[in-house]
Amino acid sequence: MDVSVFGTGYVGLIQAAALADVGHRVLCVDIDPNKIKQLQQAVPPISEPGLSATLEENIKAGRLLFSTQASDAVEHAELIFIAVGTPADEDGSADLSHVLNVARQIAAHMEADRTLIIKSTVPVGTADQVLATANSELLRRGKTDLQVRVVSNPEFLKEGSALADCMRPDRIIVGTRDDEAREQMNELYAPFCRNREKIMFMDNRSAELTKYAANAMLATRISFMNELANLTELLGADIEAVRKGIGSDPRIGYHFIYPGCGFGGSCFPKDLRALLHTAEHNGMPLKLLRSVTDVNDVQRHILFSKLKAQFPQGLAGKSIAVWGLAFKPNTDDMREAPSRYLMDALWAEGASVQAYDPEAMSECRRIYGYRDDLHLCATRDDTLEDADALVICTEWKNFRVVDFEFLASKLRSRVVIDGRNLYNPEHLAAAGLHYSGIGLRHIAPEGLRS
Repeated sequence: MDVSVFGTGYVGLIQAAALADVGHRVLCVDIDPNKIKQLQQAVPPISEPGLSATLEENIKAGRLLFSTQASDAVEHAELIFIAVGTPADEDGSADLSHVLNVARQIAAHMEADRTLIIKSTVPVGTADQVLATANSELLRRGKTDLQVRVVSNPEFLKEGSALADCMRPDRIIVGTRDDEAREQMNELYAPFCRNREKIMFMDNRSAELTKYAANAMLATRISFMNELANLTELLGADIEAVRKGIGSDPRIGYHFIYPGCGFGGSCFPKDLRALLHTAEHNGMPLKLLRSVTDVNDVQRHILFSKLKAQFPQGLAGKSIAVWGLAFKPNTDDMREAPSRYLMDALWAEGASVQAYDPEAMSECRRIYGYRDDLHLCATRDDTLEDADALVICTEWKNFRVVDFEFLASKLRSRVVIDGRNLYNPEHLAAAGLHYSGIGLRHIAPEGLRS
């Protein structure tokens, strides 16, 4: 099928690459000419495993094209994805101006019927607004004989495995009551449903809410475990033992019950704020989800709190090694990452940061620029030179195996704050390190035990 995609951000580019890879002919449109030029050379603007190779293969095969012209996209395909940003306004609501502007542009260039597929994460009722916007533009043009079909097709991608998620989806949510649109979506996604039927059809509003509900549920599990972990420390219990105990219950399972230093990224925080705004706007405040965000707001500062407790004389003049800048592994995304809350707090106290991340170094430099109290290091071990303490923010694989004796010889205060519970407390204590995880029992270092 011929498909067009408006927006070459995370969602649009991943969707375009996956569709082209199964044989569809895809044209992507973006208003940024520099981004389009890079993409034409198979250089993605984001870090995602497998994406660069997939782009290169499909560009060479002629299945993936890029343009800055909206008219090209409308002419190219009957199926048109809308995958532009929906940034949060100050009140938490999603800004739909980009989505509605694309709908208007599509209608402005239509000379035949088109199906608009909303891939962006949008509040309930957006499909109705998109349809009204497109029809209004058609009316202005005197093209009321043309039909616009609007489908809600939210994404469920995980950064760091987004392309794999798109190629092998758990489910494909499609919101539409239009029979023609159903047939088109069945044909479009047939290559992804060879093993079993994955498409779940429903009305537009239910599809829009499903996206928010999924992220809200996952965020709730995370905040629950984080709050429980903080209680566990006070009670002298071990959150890892508790996690295994409750995860063995098939009604609960092990997914998203790992305690840590709070959730970040581009989805959970923004989507929860948008859902809370929608609920309040409709006169039904969601008390549980409000608590989920409140817990996360506290948890974002847990690393700094634990670190400060190790330095009662203050952190001014201290040098802190930071492992991990991205909000999760296998991405360079630092939006609302725990590392940012930690570094901002350290700088406010007069401390300096020596940081390393396998992917997010350039992103960190883009955000913070060049400053005297931020040193980006070539390797994880380089961050330890003349460092007083180490804080782990992201669970990258190459942080999992560490020579603790080497670590103890490098850190002046022998302090390790682990926001991801990567290590066994007993092993670090045996090496003489002051180790603090999330919800783990404290074990005094060798030489300090009575």
